[in-house]
Amino acid sequence: MRIFYLSAILLSCCLVRTTAAPFQQPGPDTTLKTKAIADLGAHYDEYKKIALQIWDYAEVGYKELKSSALLQKTLTDAGFKVRSGVADIPTAFVATYGSGGPVIGILAEYDALPGLSQQAIPEKSPIQGRNAGHGCGHHLFGTASVAAGIEIKKLIESKKLSGTIRVYGCPAEEGGSGKVYMVRAGLFNDVDVVIHWHPGASNAVTLTSALANKSAKFRFHGLAAHAAAAPDKGRSALDGVESMDYMVNLMREHIPQETRIHYVITNGGKAPNVVPDFAEVYYYVRHPKKEEVVRIFDWVVETSKGAAMGTGTTVDYEVIGGTHDLLLNRTLAENMQQNLLRVGGVSYTPAEVEFAKKIQSSFTFKVPEITSAGTVRPLKEDDDGGVGGSTDVGDVSYAVPTVGMSAATWVPGTPAHSWQATACGGTDIGTKGMMVAARTMALTAIDLFTDPALIQRAKEEFKKDKGDYQYKALLGDRKPALNYRD
Repeated sequence: MRIFYLSAILLSCCLVRTTAAPFQQPGPDTTLKTKAIADLGAHYDEYKKIALQIWDYAEVGYKELKSSALLQKTLTDAGFKVRSGVADIPTAFVATYGSGGPVIGILAEYDALPGLSQQAIPEKSPIQGRNAGHGCGHHLFGTASVAAGIEIKKLIESKKLSGTIRVYGCPAEEGGSGKVYMVRAGLFNDVDVVIHWHPGASNAVTLTSALANKSAKFRFHGLAAHAAAAPDKGRSALDGVESMDYMVNLMREHIPQETRIHYVITNGGKAPNVVPDFAEVYYYVRHPKKEEVVRIFDWVVETSKGAAMGTGTTVDYEVIGGTHDLLLNRTLAENMQQNLLRVGGVSYTPAEVEFAKKIQSSFTFKVPEITSAGTVRPLKEDDDGGVGGSTDVGDVSYAVPTVGMSAATWVPGTPAHSWQATACGGTDIGTKGMMVAARTMALTAIDLFTDPALIQRAKEEFKKDKGDYQYKALLGDRKPALNYRD
């Protein structure tokens, strides 16, 4: 998963104190922004309740039935027209309000991660009977996006804005590539600009790309036999997996250093005294350039064939996901930066400071100051090539001009995909940061609705940067991998 959200330490670099946005002459946009900020604040408890309910559901990719239903109901009750089950995904939806142009889209996510069950307390303590947890904060992601969408709907309804607002319910970002299928289905074809955000450990507008990614499950088939009495009669599928893993690890010396390859053995057999006739390993291949991802992934496929040949087994594989790098749009980023500066960061109560100190004490690395949650990072293009994570927002960014940000929903220093992130997401530390994102996205949308020239400049930049590239999904023409978490 993503993290233009990099590591917590990288995110803490180059922070600046929140300052007011440059002076603007009073006008319709500033009046609307003031009202939007106040209205979202007035509904804090309502959105907090929704976010914590989804945190409690903790449903993994393509299984987010209750989480998706809750967000859909919230939007329907607010007056949106909702289409559910889009792109052949039961938990995906598109909620629309208004008519005509411009058409502004806001992305919402809501899937949890396996293995990150955790209570909302500052010491590691899984919730009994639960495996998954929101270690990437997508319960906050989806709720903030819905909140921003509803705020824009109110302004369209009251005739303060004209156009169409859409909230896209995007499941299975964590490895399932949900948005890729939505892009492939043409759901963004008539959208002018897309806005998104992500939970994090600091407040920043995204001006760093993401790693392109391709993933697959490799399944080896052998012959079962008694491991002591008749091992010569068997052919170990696990040997095939381990041979493949060994060869891939040897590859690391000979691939670009920006590459990331990781795997887990999802099935290694059932009993030591039985030669396994089936074994499975799940691989991710990442690189800043999508072309390199394809090349290196194809090499990984070849290692699986060699491993099967050498162990007397057979192998097949299923592509699970594939995402593009992130096509950035500085025009939109500069606008969102001004709105984030206007909104500002998060302030902690004394009790939250105590919670934050306990969380930070669990880390083995140097952590930033707790007060950095109240700051906004300057808009700066990092030169790390997107190292840190992948996101299916990348595919959206090749379909329509896209802009995003992170908000401090976790204690400064907290890495994503950790029990500490899950714990923060179940508290007001998480929901306060969520509202920073909701306000910033709403203010950015107001600018897009009231300034046609902003959209035009963003489109011109998008067209120039995309060049003659013709989008093609890295996962091919496969149907959504609805059971990839099984």
